[in-house]
Amino acid sequence: MSKSIDVAALGELLIDFTCNGASPQGNPFYEANPGGAPCNVLAMLAKLGKRTAFIGKVGDDQFGHFLRQVASEAGISMDGLVMDAHSHTTLAFVKTAENGDRDFSFYRDPGADALLTPGEVPEDVIAGARIFHFGSLSLTGLPVRSATQKAVALARTAGCLLSFDPNLRPPLWNSLEQAREQINWGLGQCDIAKISDDELLFLTGETDFDDGAAKLIAQFPNLQLVNVTAGAQGSISYYQGLRVFQPGLSLGGVIETTGAGDTFCACVLNFLLEHGLEHLTSQDLSQMLRFANAAAYLVTTRRGAIRSMPEPEQVLALL
Repeated sequence: MSKSIDVAALGELLIDFTCNGASPQGNPFYEANPGGAPCNVLAMLAKLGKRTAFIGKVGDDQFGHFLRQVASEAGISMDGLVMDAHSHTTLAFVKTAENGDRDFSFYRDPGADALLTPGEVPEDVIAGARIFHFGSLSLTGLPVRSATQKAVALARTAGCLLSFDPNLRPPLWNSLEQAREQINWGLGQCDIAKISDDELLFLTGETDFDDGAAKLIAQFPNLQLVNVTAGAQGSISYYQGLRVFQPGLSLGGVIETTGAGDTFCACVLNFLLEHGLEHLTSQDLSQMLRFANAAAYLVTTRRGAIRSMPEPEQVLALL
């Protein structure tokens, strides 16, 4: 069948409350930033002119309606969004350190995103997509884990490319052992993986990126492209024996890193939509990483994610 959607993603859509100054009494001000990694990825893809669709659940509350509106305005099809009258939209409170790194407090016991059921997964949306993207937050517990497993099986049957981001958030797991087990399941399903330096260490015990990536690729022969991100240091692509490193941009002005990895991930998927996953050269991978690194850097100079995605022209101007 012809594919009417470039990328469909399933997972969390939530509010990131990010600290934005203090009141005269010294109390922190929190800004309600729309977020959730899978939807962040789609927001950047929409900026790049791609057709995107989101699958997930929010509460039928003020935050849920706000998220639906923001994502729709960003150009993402929200036909696969379920509004649940009996649960609250998931919230995350984000404390940012001096260097832009973050500490998360989640309000999700359970939040609406974790209550998506297999019966609520729209099969036509997945069947109509060229790429299906997911992360590990939809694997933390039931019923959303079952919904994710169903979606992945549908995507494979439909001939989608599968993209996975481990996106490890330790507070959301019952144990790190369970996190490792479920992330390994995700890695065993996908063609393309985006993994951060600390996630690579968590999964392989290797501090050397090449050793860690080699371990992952040996363990999961289904992986065709593995991208390791190391913040401002840059990123590395491992693809069919090739290894390409591209340094990051260190131009200063970093406010917070929310959404940077998702922006990077979106730019990679955009490149693959335009060039395919076959016969990529070192030059191709270098071009892909340069654009993705620059876009990710721009997001770190703004607060939040979905509404902070750069225009393609801004990325090209930086390059």
